[in-house]
Amino acid sequence: MSDLRGRDLLSLADLSPANLDELLVVATGLKRALREGRPHAVLAGRSLAMLFEKPSLRTRTTFAVGMTQLGGHAVDLGAEHTQMGVRESVPDIARNLERWVDAIMARVYQHATLVELATHAKVPVINGLSDLSHPCQVLGDLLTMREQLGSLRGRRLAYVGDGYNVCNSLICGGVLVGMHVAVATPAGYDPSPAVVTRGQALARQYGAALELHREARAAVRNADVVYTDSWVSMGLEDEAVERRRAFAAYQVDAALLAEAARGAIFMHCLPAHRGEEVTDDVLDGPQSVVFDQAENRLHVQKAVLALTMGGRDVIRGIVGE
Repeated sequence: MSDLRGRDLLSLADLSPANLDELLVVATGLKRALREGRPHAVLAGRSLAMLFEKPSLRTRTTFAVGMTQLGGHAVDLGAEHTQMGVRESVPDIARNLERWVDAIMARVYQHATLVELATHAKVPVINGLSDLSHPCQVLGDLLTMREQLGSLRGRRLAYVGDGYNVCNSLICGGVLVGMHVAVATPAGYDPSPAVVTRGQALARQYGAALELHREARAAVRNADVVYTDSWVSMGLEDEAVERRRAFAAYQVDAALLAEAARGAIFMHCLPAHRGEEVTDDVLDGPQSVVFDQAENRLHVQKAVLALTMGGRDVIRGIVGE
């Protein structure tokens, strides 16, 4: 198992199952330490630069609060401060920030921007969201699934809706933990072909499975987890009318959720558009764990920060090692 210290986190596909398990174990330990009131300022004196091209509630708050709880400091750099690629080139921003901070988290429109940051910065670069993937969201999702379901190997995860960034990361994360991932999307809204190819290879390597469907019920049938996301992601507002028409048969309502296994949980990365991709009775119902997911973003991101900025040594004694 390689140490994550100094490594970028751009995609879950870059991790091994052992890396992923370590992140979830550390997140669980840090969550327990916080609830028990045990100090865990393992990143005292460290700083994180947060770059935002897109609006953010969960990502901005959880990274900033997480750095504070770890004893460090987060610098919030909204788009108006950096204007990446306009006011200053991405390589120059990376070369400046690496002189001042210990890691960079970026929430961007184009995944290529993250790759460029990581290429030119000597400090870890963490993907806070891109058009290709959302690894921190899915780390929080996997922690939530573990808490709710126990072991995830052999469990069935159904994703219904737009094959966009969250779907791409669920494919990679799900197969890495040995899940049976079933994705249902309308034609023209499939997950990234490169991600599907990589996911199929990982599934064969780690004893998991990946299925692609057009019909929502085929994916949801007997699922332990039913997951959806907004039909119109930020930056795609011009496609809203067309997308609502294309996704009309992919709404998660009580009838669709009833196709899942007994005791199945419902998940959504939020924000949710009630009455579109999910109905109120599902989102607010007893099977919904959406706010547990939101909370767990804090804990998994603290694990990412601790392990990429400090390494395993800094968390010994905090998480039971």
